[in-house]
Amino acid sequence: MGRGPGVAAALFYGAVAALVLLGVRDVLFLYEENRCSMTYMYEYPEYLKIKLPKKISRRFPAYELYLYGEGNYAEENKNLLLTGIPVLFLPGNAGSYKQVRSLGSIALRKAEDVDFKYHFNFFTVNFNEELVALYGGSLQRQTRFVHECIKVILKLYKDQEFAPSSVAIVGHSMGGLVARALLTLKNFKPEFINLLITQATPHVAPVMPLDKYLTDFYTAVNNHWILKAQDVRNLTTLSVAGGFRDYQVRSGLAFLPRLSQHSRALFVVSSAVPRTWASTDHLSIVWCKELILATIRALFDLIDETTKQITEDPKKRMLVLNHHFVRHPAKFFEEDPETLTELKGTLIWMKIKSSKWTYTVYNESDGKYFMFPLSNHRKTYSHVHCQNSMLDTSSWIYGCSDNSSSMCLEGFDLSWKAELLPTVKVVTLKLQEYPSLTNLVVYVPAINGNKFTLDCEFFKEDSRTVQLPVTHLFSFGLSSSKIVLNSTGLIYNVQLQHFGQIYQAFKIYIESHCQPHKGRKTSVYRLHIPWSHEDSITVSKVPSFTEISAKLHIAQPENDSTVAVLNIYSSSDCQYEVTIKTSFSQVLGQVIRFHSGSLPVYVISNMLLAYGGQLSALISTGHCSDFVLALGRAAKPYKVDPFVNVVKFLLGFNWFKDIWNVLFLPELDAVLLNKQDMWFPLVSLILFLFGTGIAYWGGILFSSSLRLLSSLWLSLTRPTGLPKDSKLMTPRRAFMAILLVFVSCTTCGAFAILIIYLHYIFKVIKLHSNVRIEQNVLNMDPKHSKGTSDNSNKETVKNCDSAETITEAAAASPTTNTAIDNVVNSLKIHVTIINLLTWIVLLSLPSLIYWFQNLRYNITLDPDPCRTMAIILVSTLGILMNSSTTKVKSSKLSKIAVQLPLPLSVAVVAFGPMHLYRVPYFVICSLLLHVLCCIV
Repeated sequence: MGRGPGVAAALFYGAVAALVLLGVRDVLFLYEENRCSMTYMYEYPEYLKIKLPKKISRRFPAYELYLYGEGNYAEENKNLLLTGIPVLFLPGNAGSYKQVRSLGSIALRKAEDVDFKYHFNFFTVNFNEELVALYGGSLQRQTRFVHECIKVILKLYKDQEFAPSSVAIVGHSMGGLVARALLTLKNFKPEFINLLITQATPHVAPVMPLDKYLTDFYTAVNNHWILKAQDVRNLTTLSVAGGFRDYQVRSGLAFLPRLSQHSRALFVVSSAVPRTWASTDHLSIVWCKELILATIRALFDLIDETTKQITEDPKKRMLVLNHHFVRHPAKFFEEDPETLTELKGTLIWMKIKSSKWTYTVYNESDGKYFMFPLSNHRKTYSHVHCQNSMLDTSSWIYGCSDNSSSMCLEGFDLSWKAELLPTVKVVTLKLQEYPSLTNLVVYVPAINGNKFTLDCEFFKEDSRTVQLPVTHLFSFGLSSSKIVLNSTGLIYNVQLQHFGQIYQAFKIYIESHCQPHKGRKTSVYRLHIPWSHEDSITVSKVPSFTEISAKLHIAQPENDSTVAVLNIYSSSDCQYEVTIKTSFSQVLGQVIRFHSGSLPVYVISNMLLAYGGQLSALISTGHCSDFVLALGRAAKPYKVDPFVNVVKFLLGFNWFKDIWNVLFLPELDAVLLNKQDMWFPLVSLILFLFGTGIAYWGGILFSSSLRLLSSLWLSLTRPTGLPKDSKLMTPRRAFMAILLVFVSCTTCGAFAILIIYLHYIFKVIKLHSNVRIEQNVLNMDPKHSKGTSDNSNKETVKNCDSAETITEAAAASPTTNTAIDNVVNSLKIHVTIINLLTWIVLLSLPSLIYWFQNLRYNITLDPDPCRTMAIILVSTLGILMNSSTTKVKSSKLSKIAVQLPLPLSVAVVAFGPMHLYRVPYFVICSLLLHVLCCIV
């Protein structure tokens, strides 16, 4: 009977853990296969180190500037007589300066194709592979170094005929943020950069806000770009995200804050980039051949023939970027294309009167024009759609205003209205928008050996647009919505109604049924998201059964009334059945994708509730529950979530906001998350339960490890017996605390925290070992055998640290009961404190790694985000690890100590998700009061 609740708890938390793992699995493993081709160098890559002024080298000893080259090009540039266009590559978090080689090599091949009429010089910065995504202390230093590099680079060209006045920057990951931060420097001239391309850069917020320097840096950069827009008026910015394959930086973070309507800023996901159409992971985005080709083509199209540098015209820059990254018409870029074109009257002209037309071309000896009179079609149809499977860059479709019924002498080139897809180029025209056109003309060139197909059809928009309501978020895939497209046609638009939230995730099944046809084309399915450039394209053979995942990177804005659409570019002889159902595993994946960085907050909030429950049981009954049992009793979401949601609601009123500001309270993190469309109460509840499950199994794991380590310790040493009440502070302990404070101030705070943490674990291992020995002694003593059955109903501990039998054995001997009881209570409290400290150590670990990596340059971490926390923790834990529960029970502050963990757990959830560095201080507050209870 006694084991029932324990088994039920294990089953419940096992189910919670399974849900967490299901979400993690979806994020880390269930994404599209890598469709990127590897970029290869044709010659051995070389990196020429640029000698910097001594003053700069002394200020930034860990950083270096290089020029990329290969073969003869590298040899020619060793004297640094450069004549090209400077491009500076900035690596990201733990990134290498050698990642520039893909861009540099393809740019060199492209320059060779144009006989070096134009070429680019790719520079790259060595940031010593610093962990700037997790430690923000060096971001400002990196920014200042890049500023110096730009000035050095521009000086290299000062004597050239076409000397550049600006540098184009390509920034990967955090390198893109550093590039944006240049504009915040007082002495930086905005005209130094006119083009910025960022790859998988988290612009909106840090992935893990682990220190104040990181969040302050983000705030400064984003506020500057919003409040001082005049500094970026001449800067064109392109942000490319990797899509769902990039689980390190979710694509929503790459969206430029409040700049989406800015005429000189563009955000796009790699899966939507023409001729790429592939999601990239966080590293492959710098070498994905298809994406790098698009980038290099854009760079060459940006060159001004007069200055032989990147154009100063911001309008042209945006036209080029839209051409290569948003909508590609399958034509070479032209700034002002000639729309009126002379048509050849000497070729064969054929008039087509039918509303649907297909023409297959093979070994065409003479070119042909197919002319579609529009007068009759305008009365019946609203649109015309044409497809061409010949993926060349020549013009192929025209509109003419001639009244002649046999041919047109001139035509408006409508090929610029086309769009390139993986297997076809398509154009859809609304007839009402071209009232002056009398004929539509399709041109078939003379070819030899190539086979391609042309299709055109006139249709009513209503007949090709269908609405499909998505299934409810909590239908768990048990229900589905289905439509059947009975009529045959070349294009269908399936509007996915009520699909606009980031937590929605669906599986779309498309089943095609086709008539027998030998040379049937493939079908192209495009999931089009109109409020952001995050389309995904799937190519499928027909007939087939195709599965498509539908989920969002960016939620639909409140003032946006557009609808997500599934475009089906089909075969004319096929019928389609479209089914959509909620994917529960992908919904969990979206929760993990958007909120995994907040999970430590909810874990620690649960642990604080368990800690408060232990203290409450200790004061009320004299016995302390173990961590896992206390977690199950005290960690309830209704203690935390309602308060946070009520405060968030009240902050919508000005009077409450004024009171909030008078109290100098920071902005509620739920409000910040709501601004990013990432907050609603149910998700907070889910995250709380996830945090409970992680805390539970973390406690089980630690207890098992403690038992194992104590057994190992007993096999190596002799036990010293139970500890006696001693002074909380001795000269030796004081010296140890002072020494660790000195270590914190002179080296790294996280290093001191790790030392005191390991020391604490060692003390608990010894304590656990001594209690186990005492238990064995009591069990072997025949004088104490009788009392065991009489006291068998004492509190027991399940699946933790073997304290169950310890407590029962202690109860068997009245003479030793109190002493062992106090030691067991103290052991349970120490175990909970170590569980809390484990998360503090994990949150401070990045600064420790950063300090260790840069130890050869400076023994002191500056700035150090953990120094203050380390000084407080060292002093607190020095007392706490030698304390017992005896003094806590009799303390005047015990009632306050029991009540404090609850408001602290609420505060952790209220102020921690977007500011993880605050969380340890809430834990420290509770530990400080515990120390005071031991003293007062």
